[in-house]
Amino acid sequence: MTAIYEQDFLGCSYGYRPGRGAREAVKDLTFDLQYGRYGYVVEADVQGFFNHMDHAWLLKMLSLRVDDRAFLGLIRKWLKAGILETDGEVVHPETGTPQGGNISPVLANVYLHYALDLWFEKVVKPRCHGEVLLCRYADDWVCAFRYQDDAEAFYRVLAKRLEKFNLTLAPEKTRLMRFSRFHPSMKRRFIFLGFEFYWKADREGTPRVMRRTARKRLQAACHRIKEWIKLSRHLPGREFFKRLNTRLRGHYNYYGVRGNSRSLYRFFEWAKGCAFKWLNRRSQRRSYTWGRFQRVLGFVAIAVPRITEPRHPRVFA
Repeated sequence: MTAIYEQDFLGCSYGYRPGRGAREAVKDLTFDLQYGRYGYVVEADVQGFFNHMDHAWLLKMLSLRVDDRAFLGLIRKWLKAGILETDGEVVHPETGTPQGGNISPVLANVYLHYALDLWFEKVVKPRCHGEVLLCRYADDWVCAFRYQDDAEAFYRVLAKRLEKFNLTLAPEKTRLMRFSRFHPSMKRRFIFLGFEFYWKADREGTPRVMRRTARKRLQAACHRIKEWIKLSRHLPGREFFKRLNTRLRGHYNYYGVRGNSRSLYRFFEWAKGCAFKWLNRRSQRRSYTWGRFQRVLGFVAIAVPRITEPRHPRVFA
């Protein structure tokens, strides 16, 4: 499936594709918003996308590129296959694909390629009077427009377009907003792939598109690291800090973008405080004082926050 469709997918699609991912989508979107001429943003998300893909539409889309009845029949059977629920009941879905299925990602991309990407490229763009942009990762996407009229027209017809394919927008994650270097404000921000995007002046006073870890994502990450520390405090010291470092580096590798140092250090300080608290609760006798704990962190080379984002290839310096 990937070999067939990879050559057809547009550059605005980043999810579940070889050599592309969420970090690339965030980096490219930041660059385009910073150096493009856009003043309005429409952020959108499909409600229960993987559960509501219409089987008839999907098979019709596949038949446009795949002229193999046996292959299409196999996909039809896979879509109709029963799903074993946790209570032991087998459910036979009428719509959607099982999340976690081995071909669900590419089928999702095919579905939105026809339902959204091509429509935006061939219908929306030609009717707009200014620059427009679509950046999509699976069922999460952002559209940028230069002019308000273009953004409002798109926002009005978007829901009708998706309803045609049995999809519904999530109202709490879909909105139109002013997003411009001429109106920098923390109140004008949107969330995409775990990051909050907003305009802010840098130290030289130049407006920049900034990013920071979305509040809910940061809270969820802090909760996960706390639970892991509680459950893993029985491990030997070296092994505990080795595994803790792995989790810290994983967080930095994704969220380590320029301008996000404060959120990274909040996560780091939280993890460090949780480790100190729960390692001292392994027994009735305290294992560490704060001074000794700090020396141990230096000895095990605790992974400190760092920026992992490379320079964008279109920036020459």
